[in-house]
Amino acid sequence: MSTARVRPHVGAAPVHEENVNEGEHLVTSPIVGTFYRAPSPEAEPYVRTGDRVEKGQVLCIVEAMKLMNEIEADVSGVISRIFPENGQPVEYGQRLFALRSA
Repeated sequence: MSTARVRPHVGAAPVHEENVNEGEHLVTSPIVGTFYRAPSPEAEPYVRTGDRVEKGQVLCIVEAMKLMNEIEADVSGVISRIFPENGQPVEYGQRLFALRSA
């Protein structure tokens, strides 16, 4: 299976302020597809809540039309929230992760 790296799209969909904590940065889906937390069913997730990540680090995969697209962090920080469940369909602009500065 081929894998492509995709940079997250920022600000694709309107975000309600009550759902965003101050100081959080949202990583959103740049494409429509299926969200996967790990590269394969038996592998460990790329990241967990509380993990420190660096800009460019792979956070998850969004599968679209049998192409596995690696979604990278566009900023460094700590994962404060993971929004979709593993295997859940996601839409363009849907929130995937919230990161806070560390």
